[in-house]
Amino acid sequence: MDASDAEGMLTRDREGAEVIPLRAPRSPCPICGAPATRANRPFCSRRCADLDLGKWLNGSYRIETDEAPPDREDGE
Repeated sequence: MDASDAEGMLTRDREGAEVIPLRAPRSPCPICGAPATRANRPFCSRRCADLDLGKWLNGSYRIETDEAPPDREDGE
């Protein structure tokens, strides 16, 4: 058994020939860890996709930068 067999990447067909899948195994949902679905990829459901969107919208996720925020001229 080679390393790729141990990782589950290779399988065997009925005749014993190696079968290499065209796609890598699906990654788990980043919110709950359940398997991702094709319709909601990379999430498992619309609920997890909406939870992730909410985190982006309320500022929980941020992309760090060295730039200072722009000065606001409207008094806020």
